Amino acid sequence: MYEWKAVAMKKNRVWILGVAFALLFAISGCGQNAAPSSSSASSSAASASSSSSTASETVSADGVKLSSDSSDFVLLSEAVPDAILEIRYYSTYNFVGDRIDGYEEPLAMLTKESAAALKEVSDDLVAKGYRLKIYDAYRPQQAVTNFAEWAKDLNDTRMKQYFYPDLEKDVLFSQGYIDEHSGHSRGSTVDLTLFDMKTEKELDMGGTFDFFGELSHPDYTNITAEQYANRMILRDAMLAHGFKPLDTEWWHFTLVNEPYPDTYFTFPVNSDSVSSK
Repeated sequence: MYEWKAVAMKKNRVWILGVAFALLFAISGCGQNAAPSSSSASSSAASASSSSSTASETVSADGVKLSSDSSDFVLLSEAVPDAILEIRYYSTYNFVGDRIDGYEEPLAMLTKESAAALKEVSDDLVAKGYRLKIYDAYRPQQAVTNFAEWAKDLNDTRMKQYFYPDLEKDVLFSQGYIDEHSGHSRGSTVDLTLFDMKTEKELDMGGTFDFFGELSHPDYTNITAEQYANRMILRDAMLAHGFKPLDTEWWHFTLVNEPYPDTYFTFPVNSDSVSSK
């Protein structure tokens, strides 16, 4: 009898231990399913981020990388608060004569890097009695396409007397005034002039913004000494803070170390494009 009881007790202990191990295994398994490891979660997050980035990018028919991701852009009215905005492509006073596609609000936007550099330019010039006046900054690809379509319509010469009086419209492509893509769409190029806080007028640069011709070349010398000196004030300030000029337009500058040298953006110029950041 005692032998039977001992055997029975041993059997009970084995059964209890078996049940305990089974429960521990089940709990451990549930925990693994409910809470993946941190490395697994990080991998999933990175994969999702990569998929999102890829989804925002496309390639144009001519092989140019396009992106609708505005996450690295800021409003110049916030980043460079002393700047004055006169966004010509939101108005009808431009070489086309209409508001340009993609300009849904009279705003200026740049990448964070170029906006920070422009803030340094602004601070230096404000100390000398000048403010920056912005004509254009980030330019969506649809605006550039709008320019190209306009240039192909040789019958539309409404603004010729103001912006290209010495040129026939059929040379605008061949002479480089219009193209299928623009550096502005990469988000680190700005068109601007200087505003004199003492006289409360723009500095006389000897030529107007967006004039198609040699008069617009920064080194054009058939202007007054004062006009040339004014161009150099702007040019020197921009170069001192990491921008490079364009040899055909005194108002045009691009950040040397632009963050997106091969990407052309497509999102429109409006406050919603940056409001989520």
